[in-house]
Amino acid sequence: MQQNRATAPMEDPAPAPIDNGQNDDVATETTSAKTPRPSLEPIWRQVFSGLDRKASGLNRQIRRLIVHAIETGMLRANTRLPSSRILATHLGIGRNTVTAAYQRLIDEGMLIARERSGIFVASIDIAQPESHDGPQAEADWSSRFAVHPSKLSMFYKPRDWQAYPYPFLFGQYDRGLFPINNWREAVRATSSVQEIQGWAADMIDDDDPDLLEQLRLQVLPRRGIRAAEGEIIVTIGSQHALSLIVQLLVDRDTPAAVENPGYPDVRNMIELATGQPVLLNSDAHGVIPDETFAGNRVAFITVSHQCPTTRVMPLERRRALIEAAARHDVVLVEDDYDADLSVEGDAAIPPLKSLDSEGRVIYVGSFSKVLAPGLRVGYVVAPRPVIRELRMLRRVIMRHPPINNQRTLATFIALGHYRQHLNRIGNEMLARARLIARTLQVAMPSFTFSRGEGAANFWIEGPEGFDSRAAAAVAQDHGILIEPGDVFFADARDGRRFFRLGFGAIPTHRIEAGLTKLGALLENDISMEPVRHFDGASSS
Repeated sequence: MQQNRATAPMEDPAPAPIDNGQNDDVATETTSAKTPRPSLEPIWRQVFSGLDRKASGLNRQIRRLIVHAIETGMLRANTRLPSSRILATHLGIGRNTVTAAYQRLIDEGMLIARERSGIFVASIDIAQPESHDGPQAEADWSSRFAVHPSKLSMFYKPRDWQAYPYPFLFGQYDRGLFPINNWREAVRATSSVQEIQGWAADMIDDDDPDLLEQLRLQVLPRRGIRAAEGEIIVTIGSQHALSLIVQLLVDRDTPAAVENPGYPDVRNMIELATGQPVLLNSDAHGVIPDETFAGNRVAFITVSHQCPTTRVMPLERRRALIEAAARHDVVLVEDDYDADLSVEGDAAIPPLKSLDSEGRVIYVGSFSKVLAPGLRVGYVVAPRPVIRELRMLRRVIMRHPPINNQRTLATFIALGHYRQHLNRIGNEMLARARLIARTLQVAMPSFTFSRGEGAANFWIEGPEGFDSRAAAAVAQDHGILIEPGDVFFADARDGRRFFRLGFGAIPTHRIEAGLTKLGALLENDISMEPVRHFDGASSS
């Protein structure tokens, strides 16, 4: 029987096993230590310079590097590739891995096997952009911008924050706590032909029905919230949810209020929409339902763990807010950004949404803090008219979030993995919080700190004259990342003495050493006169 599948040439006849991308993670050396490695031309050393033998998926790495070299013009049509034996020996990996990678690229038309000649780069169309020699004039774009987001005060963290030994950051995740095996099971379960046919279609303005069901059955009831059909919409994280709500409810003349200190991004959203957000008054119990509160059409608040102070609003104040909102016709947008993390007492205090009998509270939730921020799945719970308009608004902007992510998350929850993960991460966060509280008392006696029950960060205040932004710059030079507090305040000067110490991203075994090192820096070098000898970085 004649085979249509192209095969490797006669000079390189080793058979390739079935490759599923899972069995080549540990390669075996094909030659002994005494056998000299064959030399490769410089071009091939350049092509494969990015190969990481310690990483998984060597087969995929080889294919990716070859495809990149072809697409960028480094490898041209009819260029002969090294034999699998020579390349495997040079790279120090298994020959079968190279052979399987070559065969896969042959099947996909990137390479071609010529009988008794070898393997060559196939002739494919590669689009090359035209080069424009000489300097190009830049248009005056600044005068065309309707808004200038780059001028707003925003969070800052290094892009390579995971490379720092002591990342005391909030909202990031610890890779060691991610439920890899359970997540993979959910991915596999949603990758069958039948499942793909279910989520690959354009949903237009709808969401995955499985995820909506799991939100109603398993996620929201944990917070005491009951949602009927048509009262939930899925978003790309809580920030996307807040942005949609601002666009729907706030125009240039809408009195809209935010907490101060509070979440900087929602304050920025209101500032872009109105020019001037109203700053709510607060005390030790949270937002005060006073005349300032009463004068708004909509108020954005965090009550379970106030951002950034972590205060847990007492039940009496929550009820007072609900009553004041009803009396003065104020819509409350409740950002429950770290819901489900707690295994402590605050979990028993119901969110505003569960106390809402008039449909006045719009509830925003997210899976970013409990699973991973890169997942980008959040949701809004609100009355049907609000959800209906949010769906149309979302459709105009980006139709709907990826359905494959929604279906995978729904399966993860339905299999019981979400509940198991919450128990594990909740207990881990509690253990870290207790360790930090003990260590701070010893390492940083000049500082005061607070943390509401269940919160994943501490709010820390320095002594008179302390400059947290200057301190953060010095700490970063020593491998420690903290978050300056000025960004949370409408007037940055009000937050100069504060900083946020998150512990969701740092492994437990590094906490004590990191805090001891941070304490030595702050207590010995910065506390008394930091402003005069440290130059703080910009927050944007």
